Amino acid sequence: MAITDWPTDERPREKLIASGAGVLSDAELLAIFLRTGIVGVSAVDLARQMLLHFGSLSALVAAPLSEFSQIKGMGEAKFAQLQATVELARRALGEQLKAKPILSNIAMVQDYLRLKLAPLPYEVFYVLLLGADQRLMKEQQLFRGGENTTTVHIKEVVKLALLNNASGLVVAHNHPQGDATPSAADLALTTQLKKALALIDVQLLDHIIVAGDHCASMANLGLV
Repeated sequence: MAITDWPTDERPREKLIASGAGVLSDAELLAIFLRTGIVGVSAVDLARQMLLHFGSLSALVAAPLSEFSQIKGMGEAKFAQLQATVELARRALGEQLKAKPILSNIAMVQDYLRLKLAPLPYEVFYVLLLGADQRLMKEQQLFRGGENTTTVHIKEVVKLALLNNASGLVVAHNHPQGDATPSAADLALTTQLKKALALIDVQLLDHIIVAGDHCASMANLGLV
């Protein structure tokens, strides 16, 4: 059955207009992006098939063109549109982080970092540098590792904070394997970073771990 044959209040586009995007499932949001399905398959069912194929929304977004185009009906045009949509979301969130204190909406920070880091197939260590008003001044990927680990040099983090006259930092890294649980090494790094930054009067506000569609905030866990 085509979506146009559904009851009006069950159609994704109408639901979004009536109640906002937040009430829609991943498949319904993706269906709106797709606009149409393929012969015999509605846009929502096609979206469900795509999510099942890739395993998660973040994995779908991270998929290269060669894999994305293996889905019937998907090609360069849809791939480009999807990547442009995600990049627009990243930039919009980045502007909001610069406009108001970063800790006023830690969920927004996590959303932003998830968009930046979740698609990566390798680990990176990312730094958000904040001014005295806790607004985002600068962001930088500082280190890059492999699939399971990356080496973080604390002196380089301290140097970056000093060069930019930062008052606080939010640091983050990703776990490409999909588990956001902080490891013993993550806990040790957080402790060392906090102590080193305190010596130059810079506060470590959070260490966020990104894994697929999930984030772990060490501040929320009482570990910072």
